[in-house]
Amino acid sequence: MTHPLQVKICGITSVEDALIATAAGADLLGFIFYPKSPRLVTVEQTCAITDAVRAATAHPPTFVGVFVDEDVAEVARVLDAGGLDLAQLHGSEPPVEIDRLAPRAFKALRPQTRADADSIVAAFSAVLPPTDPATARRPSFLVDAYHPWRFGGTGKTTDWHAARTLAERFPILLAGGLTHENVQAAVEVVQPWGVDVSSGVERAPGQKDPALVRDFIAAAKRTEDGGRRTEED
Repeated sequence: MTHPLQVKICGITSVEDALIATAAGADLLGFIFYPKSPRLVTVEQTCAITDAVRAATAHPPTFVGVFVDEDVAEVARVLDAGGLDLAQLHGSEPPVEIDRLAPRAFKALRPQTRADADSIVAAFSAVLPPTDPATARRPSFLVDAYHPWRFGGTGKTTDWHAARTLAERFPILLAGGLTHENVQAAVEVVQPWGVDVSSGVERAPGQKDPALVRDFIAAAKRTEDGGRRTEED
């Protein structure tokens, strides 16, 4: 069975935004647990949101917690308490932390160059070996734009050609500066497992714009090669 490109709406902070994204066809929703983020949510807020979405649909999206250099035990606690499915580790976490959270974690990369991306991936090869994107049920990596001190939500565009070399070997989520206007071009170049957006669908940090959310998901789902993965349900 062929599946469309996966779309992750990140930085969800309210039940309303989560329900809008879900109704529009989002496959994953992201919740930020980095204290310095303007999109920060608590475990209690997240639990209320995930409960509401699960109550509203028979096929809820995958819920992802985003963490930056957080203690592994705390990550596991938040996953369970917040009703989350996966952890996105977005800081300088070593491979052992991915291994300890397996199979519920994937690593975010913010490479400055193609060589930088390759070296980071090599470091994680033991715990995140190459996986056929056509059969993967979850991402191995998220590839985001580099910023010296901000972790995601910057609006900066990722190096698509560097990301393409990773997408050929791993199921990746492409992030960084995506909007409804450029997501089709990004998918054409990178051929990712999925795409991730936060600031590109906001009217203010942490406040999603319903029209932009719907436009982004619709544009992403129209990509002709978005359904290259197959898997048996």
